[in-house]
Amino acid sequence: MHPTLTNRQQSAAKFFLLALLIIAIDQLSKWAVHTYMQPGMAGEIPLLGNWFKLHYTLNPGMAFGAELPAPYGKLALTAFRLVAVFGLSYYIIRLCRQRASAGYIACMALILGGAVGNLIDSVFYGIIYNNAPFASPTRWFYGQVVDMLYVDIYEGFLPQNWPLLGGKYVSLWPIFNIADSSIFVGVALILLNQSRFFHQHEENQREQNAVVATERAPLVAPDSENLA
Repeated sequence: MHPTLTNRQQSAAKFFLLALLIIAIDQLSKWAVHTYMQPGMAGEIPLLGNWFKLHYTLNPGMAFGAELPAPYGKLALTAFRLVAVFGLSYYIIRLCRQRASAGYIACMALILGGAVGNLIDSVFYGIIYNNAPFASPTRWFYGQVVDMLYVDIYEGFLPQNWPLLGGKYVSLWPIFNIADSSIFVGVALILLNQSRFFHQHEENQREQNAVVATERAPLVAPDSENLA
């Protein structure tokens, strides 16, 4: 096997280990919340006053509780997550072969780890924790995602002089989990560093092309001499 290829495979393994670490932390936190906390307000644990706390709740759908139409919307969402996981895994391997920026690949690994974490909930929690919604066709693939990180940003009426939203009642209190956080951090870092990530990727590509051209040069030289 070519030594350069071996190095690329080793680098890919390190990024998958990062994703595996996110999955482990996410699943451990969900197990601890399910085992030791009561659902809802009765089991809330303040961490930073009333602004940030642990709050055990179940999310049957996507981010912010959005759901696809029953009864097969949840199954479609789980299938999409499964396809996304395989797509992200392939993309990370491809990025390693192309010698993309290590920071960019690490961000994709964070997104992959988060995606797998929530996929495990959807596939298995209906069986493990028996939390599939009522009247689900099957408990497999219908598990609800365990959320616990509660950020109570604001709840109340906005000032009347605000354009468009003035005087309206809003409630900003996202509840999410480690997997969601990992996906958010991965996407945010890509958006903030995209110019640096992709500039480094272009430099690595030029360097790789130069190495390949140098390796091929001795093979071409003898043919040129014979033609002369």
